[in-house]
Amino acid sequence: MIKAQNFNIPDHKPRILVAPLDWGLGHATRCIPIISNLIQQNCTVIVGAEGPVKTLLQKEFPGVLFIELKGYRVKYSRNKYRMPLKLLVQLPKICYRIYAENRWLKKAVKENSIHAIISDNRMGLFHKTIPCIYITHQLTIKTGNRFTESIAQKIHYHYINKFSTCWVPDAGGALNLAGALSHPAILPRVPVTYLGPLSRFEKTDVESKYDLCIILSGPEPQRTVFEKIILEQLHEVKGNVILVRGLPGETAFPGFNNSSIEIRNHLSADDLNRVILQSKMMLSRCGYSTVMDLVALQKKAILVPTPGQTEQEFLGSYLQAQKLFYTVDQINFSLPEALKNASAFVFHTSSISVQDYKNVVENFVATLTVSNAGI
Repeated sequence: MIKAQNFNIPDHKPRILVAPLDWGLGHATRCIPIISNLIQQNCTVIVGAEGPVKTLLQKEFPGVLFIELKGYRVKYSRNKYRMPLKLLVQLPKICYRIYAENRWLKKAVKENSIHAIISDNRMGLFHKTIPCIYITHQLTIKTGNRFTESIAQKIHYHYINKFSTCWVPDAGGALNLAGALSHPAILPRVPVTYLGPLSRFEKTDVESKYDLCIILSGPEPQRTVFEKIILEQLHEVKGNVILVRGLPGETAFPGFNNSSIEIRNHLSADDLNRVILQSKMMLSRCGYSTVMDLVALQKKAILVPTPGQTEQEFLGSYLQAQKLFYTVDQINFSLPEALKNASAFVFHTSSISVQDYKNVVENFVATLTVSNAGI
């Protein structure tokens, strides 16, 4: 592993490791408000990441220390019906990564004098002697089968219970964003705190510029599959459109000759915040981090679940039933038809607060002392 260098930190300044899962960029983006809050509280943040997750967070926090932490590198199928088998055959690799990252953590804590850990869905980042927080909105893991859901939950809880506390980025009451995903019948044994939604964005008043903003995200190959579908149909859309490809670090652009269509590989959090606010309608995956961002900005959106990701399929159905978003499948997707149907859909605006997490994070930092350091 790469040891973080140049520590010159007062003894009272907590050093906190933040490590998001690498399945898409959503786990990283929802860590942005937490990292920002920690920095505001005079904490030294150390990020464990690699690849696109590291690239994204380095752009947001160029002054933060990064140490190389291998991702799970899960591969997805182009065919939604083969996805369960694709994940099943990768279970040994996932189990090994959990074991390996726990060994990595013990070394990282000693070498970097870490006082606490915040792990977003990385199950191996638990520690016996310092506070370790596990973030997840999936206390129920939807598989499409009640028996396998029960097994998946037991395995997940086995790891969650090794942490000090579990933070759930959703509201704790009946009015919430993730439904049964974040509100299971049985909770883990460790303390569970509902943070409220996590979003890096802030709502402000701006003038409209785009009729449609399309944000691509999620793991390959489905990100590219959906991008191809969108590009083939963009010429049928009237008005000004911006397409954000979700590819931090990419420099090449797809060829597209249309002055009313703007294509960007990636936008910083501030720029994406502005673009979403300037857009009349959104089109995106229904990854949970994206949902939280859209709720924070109170935007109308068309959600397209990633095929084979049962969590997104559940979320899409749940959120449409709540009238928060309009959901459509990727199979036989028609962009003009989706826009037409969304224009007739009666959207409701969520009243859930997106600021509650700040008190939780601040209270957590207040409990830390340098005596907790694993040195």
